[in-house]
Amino acid sequence: MKALILNSGMGSRMGALTAEQPKCLTKISGQETILSRQLNQLSAVGIKEVVITTGAHAAVLESYCQSLELPVEISFVHNPLYRETNYIYSLYLARELVQDEDIILLHGDLVFEHEVLQRTVDQVAGGQSCMAVSSSQLLPEKDFKAVVENGSIRAVGIEFFANAMAAQPLYGLCRQAWQAWQEEIAAFCEAGDRGGYAENALNRILDRLSLMPLDVRNLLCGEIDNPADLEVVSGRLAELARRNVYMCFSTDILHSGHIALIRRAQQYGRLIIGVLSDEAVASYKRFPLLPQAERMALFANVAGVYKVVEQQSLSYRDNLERYRPDVVVHGDDWQNGLQKPVRDEVVSVLASYGGRLVEFPYAGDRKYQEIEGRTKAELGMADRRRPRLKKLLDIKGLVTAIETHSGLTGLLAEKMAVGEKGGVHQFDAMWVSSLCDSTAKGKPDIELVDMSSRFQTINDIMEVTTKPIIFDGDTGGLKEHFVYTVRTLERMGVSMVIIEDKKGLKKNSLFGTEVKQTQDSIENFCEKIRAGKQAQKTDSFMICARIESLILEQGMEDALARARAFTEAGADAIMIHSRRKEPDEIFEFVERFRQGDAATPLVVVPTSFNHVREEEFAARGVNVIIYANQITRAAVPAMQEAARRILSNHRSLECDDICMPFKEIIRLIPADY
Repeated sequence: MKALILNSGMGSRMGALTAEQPKCLTKISGQETILSRQLNQLSAVGIKEVVITTGAHAAVLESYCQSLELPVEISFVHNPLYRETNYIYSLYLARELVQDEDIILLHGDLVFEHEVLQRTVDQVAGGQSCMAVSSSQLLPEKDFKAVVENGSIRAVGIEFFANAMAAQPLYGLCRQAWQAWQEEIAAFCEAGDRGGYAENALNRILDRLSLMPLDVRNLLCGEIDNPADLEVVSGRLAELARRNVYMCFSTDILHSGHIALIRRAQQYGRLIIGVLSDEAVASYKRFPLLPQAERMALFANVAGVYKVVEQQSLSYRDNLERYRPDVVVHGDDWQNGLQKPVRDEVVSVLASYGGRLVEFPYAGDRKYQEIEGRTKAELGMADRRRPRLKKLLDIKGLVTAIETHSGLTGLLAEKMAVGEKGGVHQFDAMWVSSLCDSTAKGKPDIELVDMSSRFQTINDIMEVTTKPIIFDGDTGGLKEHFVYTVRTLERMGVSMVIIEDKKGLKKNSLFGTEVKQTQDSIENFCEKIRAGKQAQKTDSFMICARIESLILEQGMEDALARARAFTEAGADAIMIHSRRKEPDEIFEFVERFRQGDAATPLVVVPTSFNHVREEEFAARGVNVIIYANQITRAAVPAMQEAARRILSNHRSLECDDICMPFKEIIRLIPADY
């Protein structure tokens, strides 16, 4: 795509301003001229070849263009008969340089907002020729108007009023339309008709062309014919310079695609960039590699960014109401999916004060996808994954974990998300349960599955996920064995191990006092905790002490005494467990524990008291909620029902409606796995 700028006119109505230079070199703001603005805008939309026709002061114009040193190749076509011909003849003279091309055609005295040019370019790129018109401007007496019928332009000229809209000489022309117009221009000029408008030739062929009106409404797009026009346009440009534009970013890696978006957004006004908080990013996307302060510093150092501010949640509302930007810029990828409620809210807030949303086509370039893939791979590395649970606790206060026992269930935990209140809710971590790991292998939950097998389960999950892992360490075994378990888990990148204060052959806590279970002494269990803490090499690995006093009906005082002792022994967190359907004893424990310890994270597993919402747990002082076995419990009935239907019907047709298509399952699996 090339641009053709017509600058062969006399510009006599500008008076002294064009006595020694062409009109296009008139200053419109600061050191910016009409032409320098046009060339910079054309370069910004990706046009690298420009043809300029010249007339009066041609040498001055050419020298000026060279002084700009823009990344644009400029060719000049001089019209020696500029005094007695119109621009139709300049177009005729330029025909050799603009053949077989999509063309952006504009007059050299036209000033427009960047959005107007971008929309014009986008129309041509989409295979549609267009001309800039305005449905909101009054029809001018002496300037161009376009007759619009059935959504298409049927005539262009100064004499038309019926079914007409105000028009400006900015065209986006696809190759075939431009070629047809050129042929008609040549016919006019070679017949000696060189003094009229080029639109006279255009009108001859509009019945067989598709030239669409590009309605720019109140956006700036107008010619400067005289000093009064110059004053009006300069005032509009000053307003544009004060117009605020808002974008929001979550990224912690700035690449060329981001810079291109920023540069494009800057064309709309002063750019304010909102940077999502760590909590918002972690809840909607992935855990950020860099904290919010450092991500803000990245954008603050991008040239031309007016201001960088915090955006604390996915919702834009607070920042929109605070900064009241005239324009919000975003990719069009949020028109559907989990972010659609966020977009709907943005549109609503903008409408409340007259702002507007501008959406750019989402760039799904493979190289950017590869960068994101490398980022996720880095997040899956042990030293990146291990400390993330502690960071999430600091950032969010409440962390949720879901049971996983295989690579596939790990992927479900990794990718499952739901839209909620203008944001996204997803699991923060994964729980590798001995109960579910044993069950998946068809074995009883009595520590029969050895650690080597359980470590392989962790490996399977870690290979395809990035979220923190909490490991069910049962009793931890002998103190001498536990230290090696700690070192192995820490080296693998596990964030937390939970060990229960029981000894002997393990029996699942669900049985309570129905089977013989022996609680370890406080002294012995504290020794195990201390040994584990001494064995670890980093401060990011966490040992959580699980207290079975309520399960074994040893009373609240015993549970609290153990919690205090285990914390003093070095436990990084305390898990309190109960079989009761009502959460009263859990709530009492949390309240009394928090009276003396406001910092140590508290973990609950609400399998029986499952009616309590996460918000209530958080309000009472709980920090980690583990959904310990729901994936396994949901899967078994579904598998049983599928098998039953096949047996009952002697075929598989009847179970299709409860089976996910395998291609949907495959989509969960990373392509590079």
